[in-house]
Amino acid sequence: MEVVKEAVKSKLKISEDVMITVAKLAALDVKGVASLAGEISKLKKNGPIKIKMMGDVAAIDISIIIKNTEKACVVAQDVQSAVKENVQNMTGVAVARVNVTISGVVFE
Repeated sequence: MEVVKEAVKSKLKISEDVMITVAKLAALDVKGVASLAGEISKLKKNGPIKIKMMGDVAAIDISIIIKNTEKACVVAQDVQSAVKENVQNMTGVAVARVNVTISGVVFE
């Protein structure tokens, strides 16, 4: 007699705090980004990075401050690409969109 074991399905959950940290580091690594607009808060709704989960897919809103020596449009596109790529690669969570708001300019 053969015993057949049913496969156990497991589920992995990624914390929003982890995705916020990955997005923050990716954005700050982009040339032309001076800082994030505001402080990373324990209250996720008040910080410069907001993540909305739609099922298994994330939508990310991020507010940045750019350097005056860079073109705003280019910096925003680079931030979108970097955040999307890093969050997807490091967490395995699909990212539907990354909305970038430029909240200020720093003159150096």
